[in-house]
Amino acid sequence: MTTSTLTKEDVLEALHDVFDPEIPVNVVDLGLIYGVEVDDGNVDVTMTLTFAGCGMGPYIAQQAEWRIAEMEGVEDVNVEMVFDPPWTPDQITEDGKKLLGLD
Repeated sequence: MTTSTLTKEDVLEALHDVFDPEIPVNVVDLGLIYGVEVDDGNVDVTMTLTFAGCGMGPYIAQQAEWRIAEMEGVEDVNVEMVFDPPWTPDQITEDGKKLLGLD
């Protein structure tokens, strides 16, 4: 049996490659990732969208799932969309605000 060295930080780093196609900022810096749990190769991600009716939601969740699945040590990925608490622009990171010109 191998011991997985996969961490929450590794998953968050990978999620920096996932973008909302309508906003040129990754899902981490947009503040869309609410939680990441890593347990022996199983990764559970809780995320939201900028608004509940966003038509790109399934696409973004699929991109996140695919990006995590290609990581070494990942056995299973579950990406759950939640809308409580609702997303607000206050959740955008400082890096995200710079990318959007909001700083």
